[in-house]
Amino acid sequence: MNDSRLLTHEELKKDKSHKLIRNVNIEHKKSLTRLEKFAVLITDKIGSMGFFIIICVWTFVWLGWNTLGPKESRFDPFPAFVLWLFLSNMLQIFLMPLIMIGQNLQGRHAEKRAESDFEVNVKAEKEIETILLHLERQNDLMLKILNKLENERRADRK
Repeated sequence: MNDSRLLTHEELKKDKSHKLIRNVNIEHKKSLTRLEKFAVLITDKIGSMGFFIIICVWTFVWLGWNTLGPKESRFDPFPAFVLWLFLSNMLQIFLMPLIMIGQNLQGRHAEKRAESDFEVNVKAEKEIETILLHLERQNDLMLKILNKLENERRADRK
């Protein structure tokens, strides 16, 4: 808070220092270029169990066929599997920068979400302090009324 006093409810409603709560998820999506959206999509898909299973199945089928399949049908001879190694390395070389770009974009998004959470928390803290102030004032007022009623009751008994 800028000053030491708490705002009244009316002041809190009129307070211009608080921005409206914004949806940083929508803002982030709108700020991405097509290539950045593609990088995030690739990062999301590659970081899934589905992609892991596809790579495992592809590897086992490839290595199994070229080890156990009919000799005349094998196209990548055991034990070197040169073509499999080449394709695997090419896949890694192309995917690694895309994944890093996607992770950077996701990190930037996480930072925006954290900033938004902080703004919401500050606003909520200010509103809670105002509510507590009003409750304390109401409590004080009710105690004064109770004391006045008790004093009147005592005066009536005498």
